[in-house]
Amino acid sequence: MDGVAVNDPQAWDRALLDLPDPQVLQSWAWGELKGRHGWGAGRLLFHEGAQAVAAASVLERRALSLPLVPASILYVPRGPALDWNDEPLVEGVLGELEALARRRRAMFVKIDPDVYYPEAAPAFARRPAAAPRVAALLSRRGWRYSSSQVQFRNTVLLNLRPGEDALLAGMKQKSRYNLRLAQRRGVEVRPGTAADLDLFYQLYAETASRDDFTIRQPAYYHDAWGSFLAQGRGCLLLAEVEGEAVAGLLFVTFGPTAWYMYGASSERHRGLMPNNLLQWEAMRRARAAGCTLYDLWGAPENLVESDPMWGVTRFKLGLGGEVARGLGAWDYAPWPAAYRLYTTVIPRYLSLLRRRARAGDGAAP
Repeated sequence: MDGVAVNDPQAWDRALLDLPDPQVLQSWAWGELKGRHGWGAGRLLFHEGAQAVAAASVLERRALSLPLVPASILYVPRGPALDWNDEPLVEGVLGELEALARRRRAMFVKIDPDVYYPEAAPAFARRPAAAPRVAALLSRRGWRYSSSQVQFRNTVLLNLRPGEDALLAGMKQKSRYNLRLAQRRGVEVRPGTAADLDLFYQLYAETASRDDFTIRQPAYYHDAWGSFLAQGRGCLLLAEVEGEAVAGLLFVTFGPTAWYMYGASSERHRGLMPNNLLQWEAMRRARAAGCTLYDLWGAPENLVESDPMWGVTRFKLGLGGEVARGLGAWDYAPWPAAYRLYTTVIPRYLSLLRRRARAGDGAAP
């Protein structure tokens, strides 16, 4: 099975949207965004006769500059897009990606499709519960579970098909109470525009500092958020108290799914529960846009209170979501020695240098 390169944005997105479970990270716009920030993007469409049956947006970037060593890495974010229950099709597309890695002299190609384990695969999501079979197939072909999981392996999904009364009834009692508290206490939610991106970034930076996670420079987010808004695929919502923005979120739509990709909040007025009202408005607007599934973007490996993500995950579950446990990212390495160099030897060497540098900082002059 040969993949045909596609260079037409409209043709690509049309084909992708006709495939099972189209993912925003496989969209033309996402590839263009990454192309402005260090990656190249190529799109391969696979046909059976005249029918498109699979698609793979493949990102590529240079990782090493060593002679005689494969220098690039390939990544198919949240893809490839295909029917994961069709084993001959899966085999054919994987074979093409393996061949592409060899042709590009890549250290590895990484995939992380939304394929779930049966014990945690909400039926309403209509995403394949084929992870055990797909994992076995990947292993047989020489792929390995990756030590570097770029996206969250697990997530929380919420069914948007019921009406608003049913969605409210599906929330945990505390979440409904907090939503109504925000409404009673005067929290207001308004749609944001490109003019609000600086404000949203300030809230996002405050959130990162408080919750101790790393974020990129403002230019990247202005590009990403601005692109989503300009294309009509992004919705920025800001929660205000007496005209002061205290929280915000941005969700992105593609096909039947809305993804809650970015959220931010201030310490100010947190007791008024603005995030509950924000999520409710996001759910309502996603439904109005024709979405039937709300992907709340990320859940920990184990649902235990000691996990740093437990508080955020409990909040998502309170909205009525269900945990979906995914296949995770898998790598295929045409040259195993180069793969070990990049994933094991070099990180250990850099860690050693950092430890020595820290020891030197503490030495007497």
